[in-house]
Amino acid sequence: MSFDPVFTFGTIAAAALIGLGVGNAIDGTSSLPRVPAATVELVALTPGSFEHPQPGEFLRDNHPVPAPVATETIDTPLEIMKFQVTASDYDRCVSDGACKPADSSIVGNVPATGVSFLDAAAYAKWLSAKTGETWRLPSDVEWAYAAAERFRADIEAGEGDPADPARRWLAHYRNESALGRKADPEPRPSGAFGTNSKDVADIAGNVWEWTSTCYAHVTMSSDGVTGSLSNCGVHVVEGFHRTYMSNFIRDGKSGGCAVGTPPDNLGFRLVHDRGSPLQAVLRRLGLT
Repeated sequence: MSFDPVFTFGTIAAAALIGLGVGNAIDGTSSLPRVPAATVELVALTPGSFEHPQPGEFLRDNHPVPAPVATETIDTPLEIMKFQVTASDYDRCVSDGACKPADSSIVGNVPATGVSFLDAAAYAKWLSAKTGETWRLPSDVEWAYAAAERFRADIEAGEGDPADPARRWLAHYRNESALGRKADPEPRPSGAFGTNSKDVADIAGNVWEWTSTCYAHVTMSSDGVTGSLSNCGVHVVEGFHRTYMSNFIRDGKSGGCAVGTPPDNLGFRLVHDRGSPLQAVLRRLGLT
């Protein structure tokens, strides 16, 4: 489905702005800055519920345990980009001075890679300002819902020996190797990995995607959760499997908090939040 994120607003929104004290009376929206029409192909997902392994590190009696599974619900329609943000799309943000150049020399209709969480957030902010709409990174739950059968949670090593963490790390790698995953560093053209059952393209290919969900360190007892600490300097990254990366990391192979084989590439796609015309006008004028 094609989508043009440039709205035309009526006199109701304009009157509301005047009532809020905005100077230079607006005749309809004729004085609002227009932006180039951008075509973003979205997939609209209907609400629903699903079972979802929780993100983060879970400890019981001071040693790691598999993540608990919870029922998650998407209770409103979810509009997510069918394809990842491309290098060409990202370069427009760079040209406007709102994004830092990516750590990748690849251009054109291929996913933007070599970008950090901070870069992805800057692009979402730029696109929101450019269109007068709300664009943002998906949460871990939203991404998993869109990924459907292609979602894979953290590579679990089992409880292992808490006195020997090296054995657990090795188990992570063995488990991932058993899945047949091999390094695949060269980004492919958009659509190269096909679509899933929800018509979302390139899910779980060789580009991992940033989400808005912070890393969590959770301690548990036999009665349930006893404590949870969130670290928003690290965010959940989704792809062939779920992992965690420091916000400034642009190359998953360079470090961060990756578990198992590190991501081949770091990129992103955005969620589109529908709002009222008034909200869009306020964003366009920089009032929200």
